Amino acid sequence: MKRRLGLTASLATTISLAFVTGAIAGNDFDYCLLCHGANANGNYGIRAPKLSGMEPWYLARQLENFASGVRGVPPEDTAGHEMRPVGGRLKSEDTLEAAVKFIGLLESRRPAPTVTGDVAHGKKLYASCAPCHGAKGEGNQGLQAPALAARSDWYLVTQLANYRQGLRGTDARDTYGAQMRAIVSTLPDEKAVADVVAYINTL
Repeated sequence: MKRRLGLTASLATTISLAFVTGAIAGNDFDYCLLCHGANANGNYGIRAPKLSGMEPWYLARQLENFASGVRGVPPEDTAGHEMRPVGGRLKSEDTLEAAVKFIGLLESRRPAPTVTGDVAHGKKLYASCAPCHGAKGEGNQGLQAPALAARSDWYLVTQLANYRQGLRGTDARDTYGAQMRAIVSTLPDEKAVADVVAYINTL
């Protein structure tokens, strides 16, 4: 398996398994912070994205997607594989809603930017994102489009790449993922992805 920066895949799997078997002590959902960092503000070293500040409806949907196999199935999606047992247990123990509430209580901080690109070009590309995600990247619950501003920028790059490569949004049940795949397909290359995320960093 591939190594992740600062954390081997085998260790990441051990953490996931420890969670599934109930081996992690402490508050009910403190295990989330093992990977996602203090107050779930993300951990760039092991590529665990920021969760705090995320809309509860979006977080709940993604956990449901992991639990049902809508996300995290392709072999290349190693991070998704780590999240699937987490979503599965939350769903089976009927604690998914409580986990989302736990994340909602944490203090959210804007992450430091890690992605650079042509901001002016990214602004032009973002024009196709704004109708759903908002002119300021604030999101739109009515359209089930999450906020993009103040998120882990490297994670946005990763997920846009996952959509482009067919690692996400291909399941027939993932209506919103399919919409994202269609939009992301208009980004011609990795540079365009970096440019649009660099612009999102300014929002």
